[in-house]
Parts: sequence; structure tokens; C-alpha cells
Amino acid sequence: MKRNRGHNFHLEVPGGETKVLLHTCCAPCSSAIIEIMLKQGLRPVIFYSNSNIYPEEEYLKRKNECQRYSLVNGVEIVEDQYDHEEWKCIARSLENEPERGKRCFQCFRFRLERAARYAQEHGIRVLTTTLASSRWKNLDQINVAGEYACSLFPDVIWWDQNWRKGGLQERRGQIIKEMDFYNQLYCGCEFSMQSSPAFNAAVQGESF
Repeated sequence: MKRNRGHNFHLEVPGGETKVLLHTCCAPCSSAIIEIMLKQGLRPVIFYSNSNIYPEEEYLKRKNECQRYSLVNGVEIVEDQYDHEEWKCIARSLENEPERGKRCFQCFRFRLERAARYAQEHGIRVLTTTLASSRWKNLDQINVAGEYACSLFPDVIWWDQNWRKGGLQERRGQIIKEMDFYNQLYCGCEFSMQSSPAFNAAVQGESF
């Protein structure tokens, strides 16, 4: 049976641009997105900006997987400064918010604002994010955060692509197995860790 390569739709980049800054949360989420971009002649620049991830050892594991996949595909990757203490300032008083709540929205704004700033400083006119590939994330929150971030930098356009469609979810699962990516058990921050069934099951020695 022919494999689904996730190329079931044509990407329409704002302004017809071919170079795109792709804010990337992890290698699994970015894998099929990078593949379809390259297949359709786009030049993604990976922007790894994830100060939300805790602890730093987890941050490094995810970064290393992004670097590994970028190297395989010959794609440029840029690492933003990791500053979890600064990130915690935006989460203050929101620690007990549920996933997809107010804390997540502020987290998206924090990371995408940094991405939009980098895009403007380096002449990249379009910004999108792999966060929009996860079924665990609220697409409306992501797009509002992205629009806000780009409104601060007038030369940057927000690309509100839904990366869940067109067979990309299926292809993502295939690439995860092919690349033997590190298996993440929670979104990233210590607060999402506490609410993750997968993480708690692993800590207790259970399968999930």
C-alpha cells in the first residue's frame, strides 16, 4: 500500500513568499510540516523558542531531536535563548489554569512574539507555528496569539495554517516511527507535567 506522504493539499503562503519562519515546539510536531514545505518548494527556517519547557534537560532533549531532523533535511535551525525564569513571569497567578486555558494563551503570545521579532530582524516576512499541528492545542488561541505577535512587527505576516489537515497527522505518526523520535510525555512546562496522564503513568511505572 502506498504511504500517505501528507501532500494532499497545496500550501498557500501569504504574499506568495517562499521563505517562512517556522516556530517549532518539537521534532514530532514539525516533522510532516517541514516535509510538505520542502516538497512544495518552500524554505522553512526553524525557530526553536521554547522557554516554557521544564526542566532544562527536557528542553535539551527536544532541541536535539529538532536539530537531528533539521540536519537530515538540510534545513536551517535557529535556537532562541532559553530563559525559563522569564517565562514563569507570564505564568504567574495562572499556575492552576487547565490545559488550553489562560496560561497556554499567554505562553503562545510569549513565544510567538519572540519569533516575530526574529523574523523582522532577519527579513523573513511570514511566520507560522507547529503548535497548530497538535490536537491538544486550541487553534483559536494560537491564531489570536500569532496575530498579536505579528501586529508588533509590521513587516511580518501571520500565516494561520491549520497543520492538522491534509494527511499531515497520519504522516507525522509515520515519521515519528521512522526517526525513532524521543517520546514526550507532557506539553512542556511544570504545570502541564502535573496534569499529564502520560507523565504520571510513567512516573508510577505504568504503561500509557
